[in-house]
Amino acid sequence: MGFQGKKQTILCLSFVTFFSLLGLCSPNIVVEEVHVGVILDMGSREGKIILSCISTALSDFYHLHNNYSTRVILHTRDSKGKALHALSAALNLLDKIKVEAIIGAQTRMEANLLAELGEEAKVPVLSLSGLRTSPFGAPGEYPFFVEITQDETSQVTAISGLIEIFKWRDVILLYENTDYGRDIIPFFINSFEEANVTIVYKSCIAASSADEQIIEELRNLTKLKTTVFVVHVSHFLVPRLFLNAKKSGLLSEGYSWIMTSTSMNFLHSSMDPSVIESTQGVLGLKSYTPASTRLHNLTSRLRRIFYMQDPNIEVSAVTPDGIWAYDATWALAEAVERTWTSTGLNLVNLNNIPSSKHGLLLLQQIFQTRFKGLSGEEIQYPNGKLVSSAFEIVNVIGKGERRVGFWPCEEKHTRDSYPLNNRRNLLSTNDLETIIWPGGSSTIPRGSKMQLSTSSEIKLRVGVPVKRGFNELVHMNHDIQTNRTYFTGFCIDVFEAAIRALPYEVNYDFVPFEIGINASHNDLVYQVFNQTFDAVVGDTTITSERSQNVCFTTPYTDLGVGMLVSNEKEDMWIFLRPLSADLWITSAGFFILTGFVVWVIERPVNPEFQGTPSQQIGSILWFAFSTLVFAHREKLLNNLAKFVVIIWVFAVLILTSSYTATLTSIMTVDQIQLNSRGNYIVYPSGSFTQRVVKNLNFKGHTPLNSVEEYADALSRGSKHGGVSAIVDEVPYIKIFLAHYPTGYSMIKPESSTNGFGFVFRKGSKLVHDMSMQIQQMREEGKLIEMEKIWFHKRTILMFDNTTSVPNTLNFHTFRGLFLVTGVSSAFALFIFIIFPLKEKWYAVKKFRFRYRVREKLQRVRKFFSHKVSNENEENQ
Repeated sequence: MGFQGKKQTILCLSFVTFFSLLGLCSPNIVVEEVHVGVILDMGSREGKIILSCISTALSDFYHLHNNYSTRVILHTRDSKGKALHALSAALNLLDKIKVEAIIGAQTRMEANLLAELGEEAKVPVLSLSGLRTSPFGAPGEYPFFVEITQDETSQVTAISGLIEIFKWRDVILLYENTDYGRDIIPFFINSFEEANVTIVYKSCIAASSADEQIIEELRNLTKLKTTVFVVHVSHFLVPRLFLNAKKSGLLSEGYSWIMTSTSMNFLHSSMDPSVIESTQGVLGLKSYTPASTRLHNLTSRLRRIFYMQDPNIEVSAVTPDGIWAYDATWALAEAVERTWTSTGLNLVNLNNIPSSKHGLLLLQQIFQTRFKGLSGEEIQYPNGKLVSSAFEIVNVIGKGERRVGFWPCEEKHTRDSYPLNNRRNLLSTNDLETIIWPGGSSTIPRGSKMQLSTSSEIKLRVGVPVKRGFNELVHMNHDIQTNRTYFTGFCIDVFEAAIRALPYEVNYDFVPFEIGINASHNDLVYQVFNQTFDAVVGDTTITSERSQNVCFTTPYTDLGVGMLVSNEKEDMWIFLRPLSADLWITSAGFFILTGFVVWVIERPVNPEFQGTPSQQIGSILWFAFSTLVFAHREKLLNNLAKFVVIIWVFAVLILTSSYTATLTSIMTVDQIQLNSRGNYIVYPSGSFTQRVVKNLNFKGHTPLNSVEEYADALSRGSKHGGVSAIVDEVPYIKIFLAHYPTGYSMIKPESSTNGFGFVFRKGSKLVHDMSMQIQQMREEGKLIEMEKIWFHKRTILMFDNTTSVPNTLNFHTFRGLFLVTGVSSAFALFIFIIFPLKEKWYAVKKFRFRYRVREKLQRVRKFFSHKVSNENEENQ
């Protein structure tokens, strides 16, 4: 046993020695060093974390790719948080170290300076901050500038969408007085304008402001009625801003705060508990970084590193800038390897190649790099920008933050990536989890703290048109006992429902305005222009002429005018109307012709077409007309007859289908024959309807004022002193049809009027607010419900704008079909006649041929018999 053990030990040592000798004999791998500069604020917590992420990224990269022939060597410089220090450090790195790339630029000013320097030196600059931008700026000004963080402007649409779904219409924009804060303001303005949101105040605070100055500015904000704040400040200003806002009462119930991702990303990584407490209920955006094993491992490693180096720095989670710096370093190392190996660059011949050449090659490789990042997302920098991922919508609660939703920036993401199922924008508050707002309430703040019930700021004197008829729209009742006037109707209900839904209280008094011979709706609208009334509520149509002096809300009724007519009496001969007389006659003739052709072809061979003359005539007619309903049962024996019947059945199918379709259309929509001598009624509700009718060249109009007068005029007709049709706006016709649901129909043409709207003075804020409420009621179906209450007491028969009966089908329409059928029958008859004659001709020809052959044979026989007889005689 001892000998065996020694033997195994000797064998193992032999193998180890052998492989060691092989390793000594193998050539050494030449590693080329590529120098890269890192410029960060080394005195800040964030700078230290980012530097650790960059160093860790290189360590992880070369641990995985230990066979690479290049190594990135970092040279760090301290910017001390100042742009000039960063510029000086970059000049030193380029001049003394000859770096091939620079990572850094934590601020907007640093980014702009290093972008200029990188462009001059043709060296890629991987920046942690974006450049000074504008919605109208030209892209590509600095090709060597690579923004490795998420584009700040991509969050503007998300914040605008959040404000829109919460139905806030006014916001206060609070930003920092730096390039970082100011540059994003134009993007907010454009996005809010598209969402119909007003920025009532822009508050600019400098980072160097004392607490007293911040408090004074916040006190000015408390005087405003808007309670929605959008905050875009750096993480250096966030603590003092929210601590002072808490003291000023701006974080109590009724207020709402939304922070941009730039502010929110650093909230919990750099704030003490008192600051966290002051931001309770704040809503914000954060760059979405899905949890991954690699990210968890990096967080653990950073904790150990800072525990040994600086125990005062606690790393609970890696900041987004740290994650982006890690991924950018990985991308740079990969690009360096591909650049140096694919182009043959090395440290020896590097000085012989212009810096612009290898800098451009390295930049192109960075743009082409694609890989799975630290969080598992695909990382790429096309055109020098990081492809934006999604935003998390978070709510600050307790000692931490809670995710309440997502906002995707790219439509390519799947449901596994983001729970919104490929939807680019949130649709409603149902897409969000419950949000706890400042003050601990889960009710969405109204966005305004207006208290107008005790104020005279908005107290409206509302003019209401009063006229005879159509009480369903507007009706005035006067109570003699209480001496009070009440207004009811569809228009009144819509107005009051919209007023109640406003986020503030509005007082109003209805004042009647008589509409008649001496006054019209135009006169009523003019009373708003001359400030007699503050508004008008009633059946007031939106027109361009009126809109020159006043403002209208969005329409709350159907658009356009319609025509009201009496239904035509039933016609017992309506079944003949789809086809013209010539088509009826032609069809009957072809039925008989087809039957005759089939009889001629089938009679010699088919017993069913034989018999007495009367039986044969009956067979012709029966067979021909039975094809109309495809009920023919006679068995055809001749192929020519079958060919004729197939073509004819196809023609019959087309004829019957066209007949059915035309008859259905005629029975569905009654054709209105407007008599040129008839009268056409226009309800005198305004000059706009009269102009419409005048453009249609209708003859005359009779002033009628009620539903009963409408019915009487239509029932009498134009020949008996009545009217043939009534042209009026759709709401009036709907009301009439609610009273008379049978016997009358409405034909609705293309929209030629803009519907009813509420009238306000020019510049009134209520126009926008009321329009928003009307639109919401329309989307929620409340307007339809109100219409059903006032208009649809009975079934209303309505037609669309195509109401005339289709043209009667005539012979000209189907001449091609009959041509094909006639040619087919003629062809079959021709073949039927020609083939027997040809057979007879062949028979005669064959008979003559045989006769001639027989004669020749007889001659030959006679010749040979004569010759034989002569020979016999000679022999004798």
